[in-house]
Amino acid sequence: MFSYRHAFHAGNHADVLKHTVLIATLEHLLEKPTPITVVDTHAGAGLYRLDGDYAGTSGEAADGVLRLLGPAAEGAPEQPLPPALARYLEVVRSFNRGGQARVYPGSPFITHHLLRDEDKLKLYELHPTDARTLDANIAQLDAGRQIAVLREDGFGSATKFLPPPSRRALVLVDPSYELKTDYGRTAAFVGEAVKRFATGVYAVWYPIIPRPEAHDLPRRLKTLANKAGKPWLHATLTVKSSKITTNAEGETRRPGLPASGMFLINPPYTLAEQLRPALARLAEVLAQDRHAAFTVEAGG
Repeated sequence: MFSYRHAFHAGNHADVLKHTVLIATLEHLLEKPTPITVVDTHAGAGLYRLDGDYAGTSGEAADGVLRLLGPAAEGAPEQPLPPALARYLEVVRSFNRGGQARVYPGSPFITHHLLRDEDKLKLYELHPTDARTLDANIAQLDAGRQIAVLREDGFGSATKFLPPPSRRALVLVDPSYELKTDYGRTAAFVGEAVKRFATGVYAVWYPIIPRPEAHDLPRRLKTLANKAGKPWLHATLTVKSSKITTNAEGETRRPGLPASGMFLINPPYTLAEQLRPALARLAEVLAQDRHAAFTVEAGG
């Protein structure tokens, strides 16, 4: 149950998608003066070293955020970065002084970076090692009661914060999906959360892999949103083919994670317009083969 470590995958293309959407969504919500509560059901360690053993082992950041921070992302002078993507990179750079990207901020630190003093952040993490690291990382922020770190099952108890006193909340749901049951638990959690707090904003990240549960999850979330009469947005980013291949020596090669998606219920009305040019650039810069693509669909 506790084998997954996000440190191996920090800064990969899925993080780029997730955090570009998170920043655009949260900044829109922060335009209103009323305080907001952000709930992160699977917070991870919070901060990750890109030059450390974990990230260095997988090297996934090289085909993700590090490629974006290089000249290939900038394009021609007459084609500046789309605003949502430029803002994402600005936030990442704020954690890295001196021009070299050594640290990647996870969702907890990105969120705290954007929040105001009056806002609240609730972080859930069950993995023993990541929970200890998260505690230590958060302690450095000296944020006091603004941030709560809970070593509990986010699926099991995060709804206790809904609705918050201010009646404004963003809930980020991004488990590892290492267990097949995570897909069903995600849908069930969001369903219960929407019943408790219908006007909350719910953002779900999921991997797009050759597994029936992965393809069924966005359909279940769309059905849930439509039945509740709520608007929704579904964005995906593909960087390579998902096909399993065999090389000349007869060795099977699995593609790793080829794509991922973000499904939002009650998204900002401006989000689809922001994401289309940002994801178009991401599909161009992060492409690993000719199958790179993106989609942005909205309804409700």
